[in-house]
Amino acid sequence: MANAKTPQKKSRKGTGTGTATGTPAGTSARRPIVSSAHLASEKLEGLSEFEFALMMTGNAFSRWIVRCMTAAGSGIGVQGDLAALDVMVLHGVNHRDRPKRLADLCLVLNVEDSHTVNYGLKKMVRLGLIAGTRRGKEIFYSTTAKGQKLCLEYRKIREQLLGEAFALIGQPRIGQAQGDLSRVADLMRALSGTYDQAARAAASL
Repeated sequence: MANAKTPQKKSRKGTGTGTATGTPAGTSARRPIVSSAHLASEKLEGLSEFEFALMMTGNAFSRWIVRCMTAAGSGIGVQGDLAALDVMVLHGVNHRDRPKRLADLCLVLNVEDSHTVNYGLKKMVRLGLIAGTRRGKEIFYSTTAKGQKLCLEYRKIREQLLGEAFALIGQPRIGQAQGDLSRVADLMRALSGTYDQAARAAASL
């Protein structure tokens, strides 16, 4: 008597068109690009990738603005080594041609340690890039003609070296690239608020 056929169990991996997790056949699962694998849990894997990209971008940006400012200074005969925070402060003081207080600059730049900004201000006063005017108990800082010229030279080099590169990202429409960057900036500002709130909560633990 012929043996009855035993029903075959279905493969848990599907029919060959993909895996149970939806990964297409012939492809491997994407590994997250992170700097700290021990933090990249399934719950926060995407955040770990973002933080790694943020660290890389932040360090690259700091290095760039220092080099750009050095090139701008040498181009117009301005001497003086400015750190990354100093460069940000100088542009902040020059912003909209309005005098700024130390507290204003710290608030806009989201810097908690005001003495680091104050140190940069004093350095740039010595270099003749900004000048302070006392109003009551407050000192208001403005860029001098020398400081304004340095900022304009910085802008010239920035447009030359970064403008073309970022335009290529958005080909064929440059405006599209600028719109994409604006949306990224909106997201990053929102995330900065999330990190600030988390930092306050961590301080209470």
